[in-house]
Amino acid sequence: MTNESDRTVAVSVDWDAQAATFDAEPDHGLGPPEVRAAWAERLRTWLPGRPADLVDLGCGTGSLALLAAEQGHHVTGVDSSPAMVERARAKLAGRDAVFLLGDATAPPVGERLFDTVLVRHVLWALPDPARVLRHWRGLLRPGGRFVLVEGVWGTVAPVGIPAERLTALLAPLAADVRVEPLSAQAVLWGKAVSDERYAVVATV
Repeated sequence: MTNESDRTVAVSVDWDAQAATFDAEPDHGLGPPEVRAAWAERLRTWLPGRPADLVDLGCGTGSLALLAAEQGHHVTGVDSSPAMVERARAKLAGRDAVFLLGDATAPPVGERLFDTVLVRHVLWALPDPARVLRHWRGLLRPGGRFVLVEGVWGTVAPVGIPAERLTALLAPLAADVRVEPLSAQAVLWGKAVSDERYAVVATV
């Protein structure tokens, strides 16, 4: 389904079926040491320098959540796939982390507030990202931040959300919005890529 106003595409994927092989991709499971180290370094620059409360929305198998926990952050992960949540819980067993089954667009965290909303490769697939970002803004404490990793994939029929569009959606919600291009950093993806990949760090 396409939403013309936000130019994103909602997709239907059986994430439970994908869970067993999801971590096989270098940038999903972060298996290769150099890929893992590259993502860890990026997170150090994006996340607060002190231990913080972080919610990872659409957390998948918890690869980024694990890196954040290793850096001393208190992590709450949310995913709609029971199989993904099960794998995330196993991956972070014994860590300062909790994983909840639920919709990333309206996470079941009650009245809790966070210092960081971390989202990777989720927003692009939602039919109304402007509404979702407003809801996520309500999860942040004053001075909190969004860390959003997104992109545009494919050449024949590209799907995704361009950085220019995402920064425009964040402009009413954040006082400071910074874009970091990631396409040239092949080590993050385990291969060279030519499409648009980036991170946005936005402080509210």
